[in-house]
Amino acid sequence: MSSWPILSVVTFLPLLGVLFILLMRGEDETALRNIRWGALWTTIVTFLISLFIWAGFDNNATEFQFREHANWLGGAATYRMGVDGISMPFVILTTFLMPICILASWHVTKRVKEYMIAFLVLETLMIGVFCALDMVLFYLFFEAGLIPMFLIIGIWGGPRRVYASFKFFLYTLLGSVLMLLAIIYMYWTSGTTDIAVLLANPAFTPEAQKWLWLAFFASFAVKMPMWPVHTWLPDAHVEAPTAGSVILAAILLKMGGYGFLRFSLPMFPDASVYFQSFVYTLSIIAIIYTSLVALMQEDMKKLIAYSSVAHMGFVTMGIFSLNRQGIDGAMFQMISHGLVSGALFLCVGVIYDRMHTREIAAYGGLVSRMPLYAFTFMVFTMANVGLPGTSGFVGEFLSMMGAFKSNTWVAFFAAFGVILSAAYALWLYRRVVFGKLEKTTLMHLPDMTPRELMTLAPLIVLTIFFGVYPAPILDIFGASVESLIKPLNEAAAAAQALALASLK
Repeated sequence: MSSWPILSVVTFLPLLGVLFILLMRGEDETALRNIRWGALWTTIVTFLISLFIWAGFDNNATEFQFREHANWLGGAATYRMGVDGISMPFVILTTFLMPICILASWHVTKRVKEYMIAFLVLETLMIGVFCALDMVLFYLFFEAGLIPMFLIIGIWGGPRRVYASFKFFLYTLLGSVLMLLAIIYMYWTSGTTDIAVLLANPAFTPEAQKWLWLAFFASFAVKMPMWPVHTWLPDAHVEAPTAGSVILAAILLKMGGYGFLRFSLPMFPDASVYFQSFVYTLSIIAIIYTSLVALMQEDMKKLIAYSSVAHMGFVTMGIFSLNRQGIDGAMFQMISHGLVSGALFLCVGVIYDRMHTREIAAYGGLVSRMPLYAFTFMVFTMANVGLPGTSGFVGEFLSMMGAFKSNTWVAFFAAFGVILSAAYALWLYRRVVFGKLEKTTLMHLPDMTPRELMTLAPLIVLTIFFGVYPAPILDIFGASVESLIKPLNEAAAAAQALALASLK
């Protein structure tokens, strides 16, 4: 397997599915069925091959594995691919969720060919982000991913889809322009765009680190998104089709956290220590403020969208605690949130397909008609709250532990976010599922179909399994995180020594 370019195979295999779909002719039901099945089998095969990467991955190694190198890009950039403990979980998460998204899109009848092509191209670009080991290649994948998601929201979205898609595109594009300037400066300074080389020798002065850190922060903060640049997310979620919301919440938001761990912390350790309090402040505001905003929502998708911003606040808090527990918690929280938030959007899609409304007030008493749905929705609501025994608890607990170890007050204020998350999640569940079944429009709703069960059952299993036994995930990135925090500890010690010297 070491001689087989398996990362390139997994990254670009979805494009073979695109080619197959492009060759399909006709708009009749047979052609549409073949297009759907072609997209589904492409994503399933991609996932299965990605499992070979996981099977051959050495959890104890800190260097990049399955490395590939080619000079066909030319110029300063080179085609370099590889994965380590930080990127490996995101590759598996991406390939795992894509078949579920295709299956959840089975009912799409508008421009089916283009829809499936957009998702397959998006899968290639998302995997490329996590596998790229050249900064220019990373940037190309990172930015190109905006295009298919822009089309998915703008063509197959809701009534305000054009507004939401342009807002999403402009916010994320403008944030990334500064990152491009920083990449150019880093190339001029170091003479390379090789991520592995820059990680091994981050030779930037403390002053340069601050400016570079801010440039990367502008891009990653919008992508996550952090407060106050989060306003594009609720609009994008509300207008996006169900599968688009799943990918947006589960994968695209995680690119910001991945960027912090891949670039900001290891390449700019002095700046990361310097801006720690700044990130803490934004994280606490995000956790508390967006949780309060979620309590006021009447649209289910908007409530879950604001919930995502609050949970990403826990992620940034954990990352910038700059210790093992916090970063472990942030990594686990991102994987868990990918499963749980994606499942919550799928749950909203189940009842939206029947009622064509996401207004919370339009529901009530669904447990009487849809007991299977009520149970499924309950599992993911509890995981979103962070109930022990679900994957949501592990990430939040470790993030809070890391923050407490770094700054007690940060953990104290973040704890209010845990309480508020229980408030808005349980409020939503009670309004939709419990109560009397009084509305005539709900009297004859069918319970979940076999296809809907197939999309949600794997997520239920993993949410509970990783809540009870988180080791398979924690073991993947354990060695990489341990290697990551060494320069951060040195930078923190240097900053503390400088502060003590100035006091004397």
